[in-house]
Order: sequence, then C-alpha cells, then structure tokens
Amino acid sequence: MKIWLDGGLQDIEAARVSVLDHGLTVGDGVFETVKAVDGRPFALTRHLDRLARSARGLGLPEPDLDEVRRACAAVVDANPMALGRLRITYTGGVSPLGSDRGDHGATLVVALGETSRRPDSTAVITVPWTRNERGALAGLKTTSYAENVVALARAHEQGASEALFANTVGQLCEGTGSNVFVVLDGEIHTPPVASGCLAGITRALTAHWTGARETDLPLDVLERADEVFLTSTLRDVQAVHRVDSRELPGAPGPVTAKAMRVFEERAGNDLDP
Repeated sequence: MKIWLDGGLQDIEAARVSVLDHGLTVGDGVFETVKAVDGRPFALTRHLDRLARSARGLGLPEPDLDEVRRACAAVVDANPMALGRLRITYTGGVSPLGSDRGDHGATLVVALGETSRRPDSTAVITVPWTRNERGALAGLKTTSYAENVVALARAHEQGASEALFANTVGQLCEGTGSNVFVVLDGEIHTPPVASGCLAGITRALTAHWTGARETDLPLDVLERADEVFLTSTLRDVQAVHRVDSRELPGAPGPVTAKAMRVFEERAGNDLDP
C-alpha cells in the first residue's frame, strides 16, 4: 500500500508523521473522504473546494489544491481497487504541545482504503448530545471527531450504523458522518446548513437532483416522517428502516427509491459534477 505524505508516495509501513503534529496532539486539521470507483474519484473538485473552505475556517494555510489533486491521482494509480475510500488529511503540522500552532508548515496525507457497497437500508438512533450550530467549527470538516466516535459507538451498541444529532435548539441536524433527509407528504426535506450540519457533497447533489427543500425540522420529525434516508460519500443515498425503536417497513419507500435511482444515474453520467 502506497500513501502520499508531504510531497511524494511512500510505503505505508515506512511513512511517518511527527508525534508533535498538531493534528495528532489537538485535532487541528481538516479532511475529506472521496469515493473512488475503479480508480476514478467522484466529485473531487467539490471535495477540494470544501477542503480549502474548511482550512480557511480553521485558520490553516491555504492548501495547494494542485498538489492535492496530484496526490490523489498518484495514490489511486498506485493502489488499484474496485471501490475505495480516498482520505485527504491536512493538519497544522509540527507544533508546540498545546493549542498554539508552530511554524513548520502543514502536513498533507492522502491514503486509500478498500471498502464495499453499503446495504440499501440501515438503522439509526438519536443521541442525547447536540451539535453546536454557533460553534467555531460549525460547518467545517475537521479532524476533531471524538464526539462522532462516541456517538457512533452508541449506535453500534444498539444495532445501528449511524447516530443522529439535534442542534442546541432541538432541531434535527445531521449524523456522525452523514446528512439526513425526511419525506413528508411526498416532499423531501433536509435541515439547512444554518442548523449546524456539514454542507455534505452528496447532500448538495441529492438536493439539487431531487428538488429537496431545506427546512428547519424538529428532532421529533423522525417520529412521523413517512420515509427517512441518509446521504454521504460512501452511503450515496441510503434508506433508513429503523429510527430508535420505530420501524419504517418497506424501506426504501417510493420517494427514497426514486432518489436512490436518480443519484446513481446522475453520478454515473458525471464523475465530477
């Protein structure tokens, strides 16, 4: 396995990042996960644009997106696989112990791991912890992911693959690594970015291609929605057949099934929409 680290390909066994890297010591970094199908990254331009936005939001140096694109191509070419998770990580680099950044420059890592197609439907839970829609990291895809680790572990304990958060005012927000959509009276709704959710790449494409509306939604909409589905880089569009103890029989329902078909067709026709 070959990865890209700070300027070139390296064997994964030999690649080394400093123990003083700010991404390790305080979670000072941003990242992207890109789907790679038969060696072809999907929606890479959108992902790189968001990487740069997240870096700016964190106050990191502007990433060289040409280098990142070259790194992605080199890693994908060096590690052929049918379906891969291409991970781009960009951190504050070697820094003092503590919150202050150093002046050694940023660290860039690009790696690829093999994955498999997700099931057509899944179970989710809601968790008691909230997303802070007014926090400094709201809307940024950062490596400060510990609260997602905790919530996802809770989901796995309850036989689910995802945990859904409300925000601080009780509105439906997002999952640990996904966006959430609900179907009400035949119409598709998803929380707005102002709710504190990440502006997901798959979320944006799905909303555009299906005509979904951004709507402020209470968390308890999950108790009455006709259908619920998730979107993410590796889920694409995935139906939900259980929310907590509520079963949604027949998932994917007709609206979700159509959204799944539309996304697969449109994504298949344009690798960089």
